[in-house]
Amino acid sequence: MLNIVLFGPPGAGKGTQSAKLIEKYGLVHLSTGDIFRANIKGGTELGNLAKSYIDKGQLVPDEVTIGMLESEVNKVPEAKGFIFDGFPRTQQQAIALDTLLEQKGTAISMMLALEVEEEELRKRLLIRGKDSGRPDDQNPEVIQNRINVYNNETMPVKDFYTAQGKYKGINGLGEIEAIFNDLCNAIGETAQ
Repeated sequence: MLNIVLFGPPGAGKGTQSAKLIEKYGLVHLSTGDIFRANIKGGTELGNLAKSYIDKGQLVPDEVTIGMLESEVNKVPEAKGFIFDGFPRTQQQAIALDTLLEQKGTAISMMLALEVEEEELRKRLLIRGKDSGRPDDQNPEVIQNRINVYNNETMPVKDFYTAQGKYKGINGLGEIEAIFNDLCNAIGETAQ
């Protein structure tokens, strides 16, 4: 089973690249952002709670995120593997994810990290905000807060997977296909 954590700051291209990886490797895409947005759109209790954090550029509490993710994993027991997009965002979540996968007889294969400079991220997010209508991508202060939260709270997850020998950094600048080829090469180097 190929289980990938796709990692990187907001605007690094995780959504674009995950779609390509899913198609090539037959993985199930689990994006906490998509799951949150579906719950927000549906007006669920979880969605309203998640929205209160997202609107401020803050992370949704771990117990909410982990419970929701477990429910999604359980929906597809026949999966060839998963691509985790936007999760884990903290070391506590990484430990919880390892525990969840271990209970299912599998583990994280690798963390693929798209690395992009902050100035480029700000540009990409503002463009995405105009194109998609997402309010969290239209406000420069919220964008900067999201980048700061990533740097301060999420970036330490890199150390967790580095210690396990599962971290692979990929340059997130350049043509989409070239970045995709770099990701596939990294999977080929470590996939068993």
